[in-house]
Amino acid sequence: METSIQTSLEEGTHASIGVVNARLNYLAEATPKPVNYAYDPPAGVPRRSGKYFAQTVAIHNGRELLNKLSLDTNGFVLTEHETEVKDFYDPDEVKAVYYPEVERLIKRVTGAERVVVFDHIVRNPVLAERGERGARPPAKIVHNDYSFKSAPRRVRDHLPEEVDRLLRNRFAEINVWRAIRGPIESSPLALCDARSLSAEDIVPVDLVYRDRVGETLGFLHNPRHSWYYFPRMTRNEAILLKCYDSKDDGRARFTAHTSFEDPNSPPNAAPRESIEVRALVFWAPETA
Repeated sequence: METSIQTSLEEGTHASIGVVNARLNYLAEATPKPVNYAYDPPAGVPRRSGKYFAQTVAIHNGRELLNKLSLDTNGFVLTEHETEVKDFYDPDEVKAVYYPEVERLIKRVTGAERVVVFDHIVRNPVLAERGERGARPPAKIVHNDYSFKSAPRRVRDHLPEEVDRLLRNRFAEINVWRAIRGPIESSPLALCDARSLSAEDIVPVDLVYRDRVGETLGFLHNPRHSWYYFPRMTRNEAILLKCYDSKDDGRARFTAHTSFEDPNSPPNAAPRESIEVRALVFWAPETA
């Protein structure tokens, strides 16, 4: 159950952009297992291990395929979505106003029975450089937020009293990504069509927190990868991105994504301001 995309999302000058060639940062090798730190590590320990290299790829305008995209086929969709949030840098307002908006959006798009938003990240390279308002810079390596091991662990972490029942049925982890201030002129989000990923491309990566070790996915380059983006996203648009699906029946279970330097960005492009919300998504047994 996925909504149709409004024609207005296709309109405007961005619809004339067919494809851009840009460099994406891939892992160069799978071993030893890469490690990323979610905080400043001890002195002498690098924030990120593993070797990465920049590969030039073709990134297609996803607006040309809006009505053909599907979470279960491609792993991502774009939809119109209005919000009542005034200040996305205010975590209390985001939790009180935006979290319920996102839960309703995901239910509408997916037909899920229950949605639980559990965290969010705001990205702004200027504020991140200053250490202000909890902002982080855009993530510029090809990755996926969860692995087959860490996604079920999130259910255990956030819903421990219900975990046994919830893990018996289909569940997913879906991110909702939008512009805080639009249009996005720099560092847009690139999304890889899940159908173009192969098992041999996937590299588990340890994500070290102060109190635990999580796991994400990195990716080796494969010329079969098919990349898309949505030029000049505005504040009333949202990307739904599947980062994990427990259903193993041929549908998209996750996909790769990263920000990139857009060669079409104007010289005076505004720094990217965006918010991504992470949610656990559960379906009733009879609808999964």
